[in-house]
Amino acid sequence: MARRFLGRRLVIASHNPGKIAEIGDLLAPYRVETVGVGELGLPEPEETGATFEENAELKARLAAETSGLPALADDSGLVVPALGGAPGIYSARWAGPNKDFRVAMERVQRELGDGDRAAHFVAVLALAWPPTDQGRQIETFRGEVNGGLTWPPRGERGFGYDPIFIPDGYSETFGELAPAHKHRISHRARAFEKLVAACFEP
Repeated sequence: MARRFLGRRLVIASHNPGKIAEIGDLLAPYRVETVGVGELGLPEPEETGATFEENAELKARLAAETSGLPALADDSGLVVPALGGAPGIYSARWAGPNKDFRVAMERVQRELGDGDRAAHFVAVLALAWPPTDQGRQIETFRGEVNGGLTWPPRGERGFGYDPIFIPDGYSETFGELAPAHKHRISHRARAFEKLVAACFEP
């Protein structure tokens, strides 16, 4: 059985403002105060894992250890089967040192060419407790959403690859959908549902 989160303050193990805001919105109904690792002056670890799960756990554990508070990390990315699963766990790295996702989207388009445009987003959430706490130290939850890629990018909402991804059953990209609607159907929302059911809901 998963360990329950009983605190009121949670560190979000990310330096991505869009991701921090999205997770904060999702946690708002549970009266949890969130703070990003950047606000606490904590380092951004090198993501050396071979899977989304490994990277999420790595980030959550480091944030919990260095802050002394429970920490929630997200590792997510765009998976394009026609590109052998790329960019996958390297989704952020494709954006380069300046985190310019226009560059990353252009690379996807360039490498994909006329290939199959099916794609899916993956998000893994890892909730970690400081090593001084008793009980299970970490819980992980995975969510996915299927769709396809479009070009050129459309929409100014969301972040990352959102402007080129159209979820199945929709005609709008994640970059065009209202945030509240995206929160209901996204890969992160699906992982979050599992997290909440296991760790937050009574």
